Amino acid sequence: MARLIEELKKLPGIGTKSAQRLAFHVLRSPGEDADALSLAIREVKLHLRLCSICNNITDVDPCGYCTNPVRNQRVVCVIEEPTNIATIEKTRSYNGAYHVLHGTLSPIGGVGPEQLRIANLLTRLGEVDEVILATSPTTEGEATAGYLAVELRKAKGDLKVTRIATGVPAGSDIEYADEVTMTRAMEGRREF
Repeated sequence: MARLIEELKKLPGIGTKSAQRLAFHVLRSPGEDADALSLAIREVKLHLRLCSICNNITDVDPCGYCTNPVRNQRVVCVIEEPTNIATIEKTRSYNGAYHVLHGTLSPIGGVGPEQLRIANLLTRLGEVDEVILATSPTTEGEATAGYLAVELRKAKGDLKVTRIATGVPAGSDIEYADEVTMTRAMEGRREF
């Protein structure tokens, strides 16, 4: 039981108490449930990998986004995690390519540029006209976007580098917006 708890604690967001609850749940569950869980974990490790072009999680390499002839491969949207793709795809307003960094710069967390998947982004710039930096508007996301903008312009001087807009979310009340959000909203205003 202690070994299972230690292994579960290695998962992101799982502390000791959560790991204990999960371990006891597994213990109380039927054997078939434990077998199904272990089989699902093994199959993920056997069949899924990172796309060699964009670093998305895929079962074929290159992934469907990179090989889709309808997608505009000249525009690349840089995101933090593979889960961000689903959020962008829901909008149905973007049909370019993606590049997944698998994190953001975080000196305090020990994450520098070498821990992110930046090298293969720089190698694919030859046929790219625009890179959209779609990292979160957090301190780490902003630092990552700033770092990438400098590196991308060094790698290809005529490259258009853009940043997603930030500001007051649709459906919310200005009264509850913090000063950083409101500042960004004012800076990113557009003609109406």
